[in-house]
Amino acid sequence: MLLNWIQASLDFFTGNASAEATTTTPNAPREPTPTRAKGRATTPPETPAQPIESKGSRSFSLLRHTDATHSLHLPMRGSDEIEVAYKLERAKRRSIGFVVTDQGLNVKAPQWVGLPDINQALRAKAPWILRKLSELQTRTEQSMHQSIRWEDGATLQFLGEPVTLVLDPTHTATRTNAQWIGPKTPGQAAQLLLSLPHDASVQQIRDAAKAWLMRQASTHFTERLQHFAPQLGVKWTRLSLSNAGTRWGSAKIDGSIRLHWRLIHFKPSVIDYVVVHELSHLRVMNHSPQFWDTVATLVPDYAKQRKQLRTQTLPKWE
Repeated sequence: MLLNWIQASLDFFTGNASAEATTTTPNAPREPTPTRAKGRATTPPETPAQPIESKGSRSFSLLRHTDATHSLHLPMRGSDEIEVAYKLERAKRRSIGFVVTDQGLNVKAPQWVGLPDINQALRAKAPWILRKLSELQTRTEQSMHQSIRWEDGATLQFLGEPVTLVLDPTHTATRTNAQWIGPKTPGQAAQLLLSLPHDASVQQIRDAAKAWLMRQASTHFTERLQHFAPQLGVKWTRLSLSNAGTRWGSAKIDGSIRLHWRLIHFKPSVIDYVVVHELSHLRVMNHSPQFWDTVATLVPDYAKQRKQLRTQTLPKWE
């Protein structure tokens, strides 16, 4: 039987929500089952699932990969079907992998797996594939309607609170040429003073704001990793800031953690959930009930925080 098991990674990112699902393939080389899965656990983002309309309805651009090599009609609810054009890549792996990115559906399969078996796996995984394509389409459309005007007075989110950018060419108070000033009155936004002239270019303002946010992200994430790791009885070895458009974070069995720097936009409780999520993978390298029980020991309301990641859309940075 082609589908002995199916495993999907936790979905969790900003403009390019993606996740990967894998399915075992016939005649795959057998290996002893390890006591703990090896490799890396990843966390891309989710948005609320929206219905994908069937053939003859409005265009759904992500149904066609920008570099599509094959296409297939996938079953929907009822008797409807919808055509999905995907990119097929052959790779050295033991399973068929499905990844939804901002280009569409990408399929990776071993050289020895035939196209009929690949299509059978795609049909079996159709609900997951269509849901991911719909979620990404929704998030992309929402993000396109939001934008940051890179000028004096622009507003960003920092730890869940608004921060107003203020261009001040006379400001030289700090080594980094950026200074955060908290709100002086209730309801007032904090300010981020940037040592830039009033006629600074869009790129100058954007780069200065990004540099400051990334520094804050590195400091904040490190503090939270140091706080939670001892409580879980795990050791993390290295923190890297990610700028990829596909995942909020990932954890490797060697203790290295990657977190997307734009998590710094979210409120601290959401960041804590992602940090605990990745640290929990150092104990359980999958998304089994045991894994979620581990997360719940430190973040009992993880479902609420996860929902925030799914529903809050960040504006496009560029």
